[in-house]
Amino acid sequence: MTLTELAALLALNLAVLVVVMLALWGLALRLKDVSFIDGVWPLGMLLLALITFPRTDGDQTRKFLLLWLCGVWAVRLGWHLLHRWREKGVDGRYAEIVETQEREHGWSFARTALLFVFLPQAFLGWLTSLPVQMGQVEDGPIGWLGWIGAVVVVVGIAFESIGDAQLAAFRKDPANKGKVLDTGLWRYTRHPNYFGDACVWWGLWLIAAETGWVGIASIVGPVFLTFTLTKWSGIGITEKAISKTKPKYADYIRRTSAFIPLPPKT
Repeated sequence: MTLTELAALLALNLAVLVVVMLALWGLALRLKDVSFIDGVWPLGMLLLALITFPRTDGDQTRKFLLLWLCGVWAVRLGWHLLHRWREKGVDGRYAEIVETQEREHGWSFARTALLFVFLPQAFLGWLTSLPVQMGQVEDGPIGWLGWIGAVVVVVGIAFESIGDAQLAAFRKDPANKGKVLDTGLWRYTRHPNYFGDACVWWGLWLIAAETGWVGIASIVGPVFLTFTLTKWSGIGITEKAISKTKPKYADYIRRTSAFIPLPPKT
């Protein structure tokens, strides 16, 4: 595939995702809520992997591996987040964004939802999922690096799934109201779900990188995701909200690694 053909492939993928996000924006206007975007975001990335599959001539084993691993991750995470949205309703983070834009700039809900949520999510989802798009382009048998990547993905999915299950069980117990979860995986990292997410996309990148420069260039995706989770909209915003309601969270921060699982400090 030439550079021009690759650019056309990626541009069309982005256009498809923008159209999907515009349709979801219309749904958000009816619901007066954008919180469901977290649940459909991983499914949008799976969509990009799906529509790339028939338009590329890469190794079939690699393509199926990328597609199925991305699919397992996306369906599990998407279902989990959509289920959480149905149970909890409006996400306070998004409500704050809408209220801030209306108060400070007089923006309508529709304008804020479009420019601050749906259009950015289209671009960011496309960017993050570059490994499952560009990894399908070049031919060549899958080797040891690709299989190591597959193991990393499986570990990431397991880590994220176990962390989410432990948190859900903790929240269901009324006796834990106001307490901080510091057992299980949460004893070693304050965000096992974020760490698992990063593992998934670094693993998918390893599978893609084995194909040559096109796959290697997709490193932009996991680098951006890791930056987002650790420095931008992940840990910082989440912990700011938790600290307001749980005074003991400060002690948990002092003794527990923020991202990479490590033994807790005494």
